[in-house]
Order: sequence, then structure tokens, then C-alpha cells
Amino acid sequence: MPLVVVTGGCGFIGCNLVRMLLRDGAPDLRVRVFDAFTYAGDLRNLADVLADDRLEVVQGDVTDAEALRAALEGADQVYHLAAESHNDRAILDPWTTWRANADGAAQLLIAAKDARVGRVLFVSTDEVYGVAAEGQKFSEDAPLNPRGPYQASKAAGDCLARAFFETYGLNVVVARPTNNYGPYQFPEKLIPVLVWRALNDQPLPLYGDGQQRRDFLHVEDCCRALKLLMDRGQAGQAYNIPGDNEHANIEVARAILQLLEKPESLIHFVADRPGHDFRYALDGRKLADLGWQPLIPWEQGLRDTVAWYVENRDWLEYMVAKAQDFLSRWYSERV
Repeated sequence: MPLVVVTGGCGFIGCNLVRMLLRDGAPDLRVRVFDAFTYAGDLRNLADVLADDRLEVVQGDVTDAEALRAALEGADQVYHLAAESHNDRAILDPWTTWRANADGAAQLLIAAKDARVGRVLFVSTDEVYGVAAEGQKFSEDAPLNPRGPYQASKAAGDCLARAFFETYGLNVVVARPTNNYGPYQFPEKLIPVLVWRALNDQPLPLYGDGQQRRDFLHVEDCCRALKLLMDRGQAGQAYNIPGDNEHANIEVARAILQLLEKPESLIHFVADRPGHDFRYALDGRKLADLGWQPLIPWEQGLRDTVAWYVENRDWLEYMVAKAQDFLSRWYSERV
């Protein structure tokens, strides 16, 4: 029976990927989740599929070589999503971010090599390219130019993946998705933070003038791309995953307020974060050549996402409580 390991499978993209694999995979497919259960990884994110006997959940840290070796034993495929993924936290604590993303990448790649894993999909980020000028979209051969601790830690893992292909012949493919959104996103990221605060009639904090631009990709479309790259991506290559939905943060805030029938007066501008990248944008032609394109329109995706958080307010309240210490500390310094 084929075994797929998903590191970080109790996180945002990971839990959505696990659902997709269980839903669309072969009947004999086994999925093993390897997750450290830090602040963002939580079993609640898989509550609806935990009873599936094809799913196994293992607690462990990607910097723990022994735990990784055990988790990857017998694995045919590995999706590596475990990461510290928040820029703001990385600014406050760059070492924890580096340890998880760079050291964790090295341990994962070593363990995969030693276990003779059939294929590894290494999930990086569009942020490794740095700021995209107006009208510019980065292709996969653009130089990496990370500008913050989080971006640098992801770029390190990204480069290591290529090095393990070149040096050891590891069958590894790198995915560079743009900003994901959708259900189960931890409420430190833009959309769930804005939804939560709007639901409670609290000010919606936006950095600077709110004009920073991001390309938003629904997590379902991202997971489809990850599955395609696992199946058909070329070893040693990187692939961008764009959303083709570029919007300024203030536009996102206004759209959320409109969906929740809340006043725009809730928008509150706060001091910008250090080294804030103004714009990300990806050229997705390489992935499109494999037959992929995003299917969920922005308006539908945002509407469904906001509705999910409203309908799952207990989940949202629980996760906000887990994030509260960080949110209070971070935003108190920005006001």
C-alpha cells in the first residue's frame, strides 16, 4: 500500500492537502501526518477525518533526526510543508524561524535521502524572490532575493532541495506558491485576523497605508497544484503557483467588511513592519504547461472563506486564544 507523509499536516495548507489526498487518492493510500503541534498545528484541523483508518498522525519536530527517520520509514512520497510561516513572528524571533525552516529542511532532506523516499515535494514560497516591481512577474529562473528572516529561511531550504538533487540525486521538486487563503488558516494571517476583528467590531489593523499588494490563491487550488507537481513535476525543478488574484490589503479589508455588513470606519492604519515587501507576483506558465490553472474565482473564494469562519466561530475563537499573546505584543508595538 502506498504511503504518503505530510509534514506539517495539522497546519493550514497541510490539513487541506490531507483531506484532498484522502478524498481523491487510491482506496489503499495511507497518509501519515508528521506535525510538531506548535501554536498553528492542531488536531482540530483534522477533526473530521481522524476516524479514517488510512490516516496516521505522529507528533514530532522536523529538526529531530531520529523522529524524522521513523516517520519516513516506508514512505513513497513526502510533502514537506512543516514551517514557521509568519513574517511578523520571524521578526520577533528569527532563530526559531530559521531552526524550523532551514535546519528542518536539512534534516528532512537528509532523512528522505537515507530512507530512499521515492519523491519529495518541497513547499517553498513566492517570497524568496523579494519585491516585484510594478508590472513584473518572477519566473522560476529569477534570482532569489529574500529581504527578511522568514524569506531567508525559506530560501535556504529551497536551495538545499536543489543541492540534494544535484549532489545526491534525490527526487525532489520545489513548489513556490503565492499567498494562500481559505478555511483553517491560523488567525495571525491577514484574512482570518480581519474577519475575527470585524465580527467583534474591533479595529482592523492594516500596515502603513494598506496598499501592499499580494496575489491570493485559494488553498484548494494550491493543493491541486501540489498534487500535480508530486505526480508530474520534473525532479530538480522549481514551479511557481500563482493565484492571478492581485489585490491591495486595503481592498481585501473593504471586501471583508462588505461581506460582514460592517462599516469601513473599522479600518485602522498601524505602523508598517520592518522590511515589508510591497508586492509579490509570479509567472505561472511553467505550471500551466502541466495543465494546471486556478479554478476558484477570488470573489467566490473570499465569500466562501468568510462564511466558513462565521460558521466555525468556535474554531476561530479557540485559535485566536492561542494567538492572543503574540497578537497583543505585536500590534501593541505598532499602534
